[in-house]
Amino acid sequence: MNLQQNVDLQNYNTLRLSALAQYFVEATDESDARDAVLWAEQRNLPVTVLGEGSNVVCRPYIPGLVLLLRTTGVQLITDDGRHIRLRVAAGENWNALVHWSAKQGFHGLENLVAIPGSVGAAPVQNIGAYGVEVAQFIGGIRALDTGTAQIVHLSPEDCAFGYRDSLFKRKDGKHLLIMSVDFVLDRQAKPIADYPSLNAALAGDPATPQRVLDCVKHIRQQRLPDPTQAPNVGSFFKNPTVSWHQGEVMSMRWPDMPQYPAAEGSVKLSAAWLVEQAGWR
Repeated sequence: MNLQQNVDLQNYNTLRLSALAQYFVEATDESDARDAVLWAEQRNLPVTVLGEGSNVVCRPYIPGLVLLLRTTGVQLITDDGRHIRLRVAAGENWNALVHWSAKQGFHGLENLVAIPGSVGAAPVQNIGAYGVEVAQFIGGIRALDTGTAQIVHLSPEDCAFGYRDSLFKRKDGKHLLIMSVDFVLDRQAKPIADYPSLNAALAGDPATPQRVLDCVKHIRQQRLPDPTQAPNVGSFFKNPTVSWHQGEVMSMRWPDMPQYPAAEGSVKLSAAWLVEQAGWR
């Protein structure tokens, strides 16, 4: 474990904010992560976990230990000829995984291309885009319990996934540090391309996995600046949900308002459309 003190995190977050970490460890394997957590616990220090820093706003001084996860590795767990189960280390780059899996013919993640961040961060937020959420492809998660320094295994049900939500964002899951994620992918997966902007980008072309990936990447490149060129954290809006009845009332008043089916009979509104209509863009 390479422990450092008073480390500036400017190069570790996509907003490029200067932030001083009291203590800092870059963990390249699970042993490093466990040792760092135990070190902090013995000194009663808080632990702040950092992946690729693409969804954070750092304060000027971060007390305690900042643990940067840089674990890597992709392991094939099972392959029945159609369905593949992969175990991917938390420190792997998310976008690189999507491209790699598509190239291998392991399909399902194409709609989630070009989302910045690490694999370990994806379940926390239950990242989603263009009609797909990562929870649909998660078969299980291995996590380090920072209270016991033991590895625990969680099923998808244990993770309590919701819209941009999971157990890991809540108080009763804050002690769990994701170390690897199991993904179940499908060589014969049918592309999901009914999201309006994606469907329009296809322009009548067949919705093959590669074509969907290319279109989503193009859309995102048009809408969001590259954080390496213009420091940013991408889009942080959540689409609000309302009851079916409220959605019907709104659609009568604003016929052009986009609405999408959501859980338990509710409907999801477009945050982008609402911001645009309010004149706040």
